[in-house]
Amino acid sequence: MIHEPFADAIIVAAGASRRMHGRDKLREPLGGRPLLAWTLDAVAAARSVGRLIVVGPREGLDELGEQAWMQAHDAVLTPGGDRRQDSVAAGLALASAEVVLVHDGARPLVTAGLVDSVALAARAGAAIPIVPITETIKRLRQTGGSTDGQEIGPELVERRFVLGTVERSALGAAQTPQGARRELLAAALQRATSEGHAYTDEAAALEAAGVEVIAISGEPTNIKITHPADLELAEALVERRLGLPRSALGSDSHPFGPEDGLVLGGIHIAEAPRLYGHSDGDAALHAVADGLLAASGLGDLGRQFPAGRPETKGADSATLLEAVIRRVDQAGWRPVFVDLTIVGARPRLGSELLEAMRTRIAALLGIDRASVAAKASTGNYGGAEGAGLAISASAVVTLVRR
Repeated sequence: MIHEPFADAIIVAAGASRRMHGRDKLREPLGGRPLLAWTLDAVAAARSVGRLIVVGPREGLDELGEQAWMQAHDAVLTPGGDRRQDSVAAGLALASAEVVLVHDGARPLVTAGLVDSVALAARAGAAIPIVPITETIKRLRQTGGSTDGQEIGPELVERRFVLGTVERSALGAAQTPQGARRELLAAALQRATSEGHAYTDEAAALEAAGVEVIAISGEPTNIKITHPADLELAEALVERRLGLPRSALGSDSHPFGPEDGLVLGGIHIAEAPRLYGHSDGDAALHAVADGLLAASGLGDLGRQFPAGRPETKGADSATLLEAVIRRVDQAGWRPVFVDLTIVGARPRLGSELLEAMRTRIAALLGIDRASVAAKASTGNYGGAEGAGLAISASAVVTLVRR
């Protein structure tokens, strides 16, 4: 049993995603959140891990550090190097724990149980998870322009031919996290650098340094996202793991008050009149909060935050929404999608304002911006909204189990 953390986890997230057709795989949405957010959540949930060290790309490092899902784990962020072992060395320089775990940022479906198993085994020196190879393995050779004296067509010039079949019973596929005592990994990486060797994983460097690496059972679902098809598989696995989603409709409306300084969707619009309300009157965020509470079975916004409470007088609705998110999280749910509709004849909400609202709401909820839709209607001259006397908002919110 693990009573207290004894490992630092280095998350390697500095790769170029060359096989993803120009897409940054670690920012790709998975179950409504960035892929890397899933990885951080999974590793941080392990009892053995006391600190996360994220090795990111040099470009965009500051932006990565500003993400709410990154800040939630109080992770240490550092730029990576040209090679994997350079990135690992950069993270290792910030580690201080007895054991260091190195995990691919592109393995979002690892379980806390596997992380802890590797960490415990690594206390003896070094350990990695291994899964059996189920495919038949072939040894190949590259062909030239002809074979056995026979000319072959241009379509075969770059093809490879089978030399033989490899016995697979003694083979296994390595996964991450890969763990080692900190001093052993540091010495192995230093040796690799001084001798000019480049290794594709930490175990190879440890093996070359004479360290015996323990193999423990990995997990078939702990896949590495390398190609677009891998992302589709991960999405299916996430959906199966999370179970059925819940959706609910939240709504709110407020009349315009006498003061200027509209707050809508978390965005301040100075030139428009402020909505009248006990808080700042942000009907859009109130609708989102109402939907979150309804979908998680926690009632509505009025029940959670009665209007008569002094602490909600003039309150920032973003702060109220953050409090709602914490309650939803405690209930075992998390948001994956929001569809917001705002109705009002004024002010005119163009694409720039709506995009700013999408960005703000996504940041508050800790989900990908692509998982927030925002649209506006003038109300077609109907009701108080159409007459320019009020604004109403509705939000369909979808939650899944944490």
